[in-house]
Amino acid sequence: MITCKGKSELLKMERAARIVQETLSECIAACRVGVTTEEIDRVAASGIASRGGKAAFPGYRGYPKTICISLNDEVVHGIPSSKRVLKAGDLVGLDLGAVVEGYFADAARTVALEPVAEPVRELVETTHAALLAGIGAVVVGGRIGDVGAAVEAVAKARKYGVVREFVGHGIGTALHEEPQVPNYGPPGKREIIREGMTLAIEPMFNLGAAGVTTDADGWTVRTKDGRASAHFEHTVVATAQGPVVLGFGRFSAGSAQTGAPGFHEYPLPVAV
Repeated sequence: MITCKGKSELLKMERAARIVQETLSECIAACRVGVTTEEIDRVAASGIASRGGKAAFPGYRGYPKTICISLNDEVVHGIPSSKRVLKAGDLVGLDLGAVVEGYFADAARTVALEPVAEPVRELVETTHAALLAGIGAVVVGGRIGDVGAAVEAVAKARKYGVVREFVGHGIGTALHEEPQVPNYGPPGKREIIREGMTLAIEPMFNLGAAGVTTDADGWTVRTKDGRASAHFEHTVVATAQGPVVLGFGRFSAGSAQTGAPGFHEYPLPVAV
């Protein structure tokens, strides 16, 4: 069942998303040559706890860590380890979730440790551009297929593989809710987007083919052809004024007279 959130629920999700975004920024700052992915996991755990949140991933379907860290040809769900040391040229995908008063938020970013090859840099930039395109398609009265089509169009222009086995999702009182939000079309299909619908939009683009495989650990997803992959994600709410990216302080308590949610400005951030 798809749920649409009200003001009080969205304020909790805004707080959870702010915790995720601020902690992700700390994790990115910790991504340096010679650092282990286990060390970054500790940064994530400390960052969420110090801000009054609860980490969403530990124990979820048996996942053992706070953050997912996926390197190079890994698409998603890489498990931090003291044996995994970051190297120059690594592509580092960071995926993190938090809970506040029973409400979830989820976000991901991919960073590159210099020096990186230009095709890899372009993959990261294009995947981020696709995230913004998908967010821009979150229009009340539109369709979930419009979001996927907007993401897919960005990938097609660069001939990137679009991962199909893993998709975006609804989010709220559970980390994964309905509807599923694929990163492909066609437009005009799937569920109608309604005001208050909250979605985790997360394009995953491969430098090569779209095919993926899962490692023996049951979690780490990587490209079949061994080429690089990038992943970005935001938690977004559909409103009559347009999509709002949660976690950037743009959602407010709104008018005391009407009780309606308020928005500081059109929500797409300049840099995410």
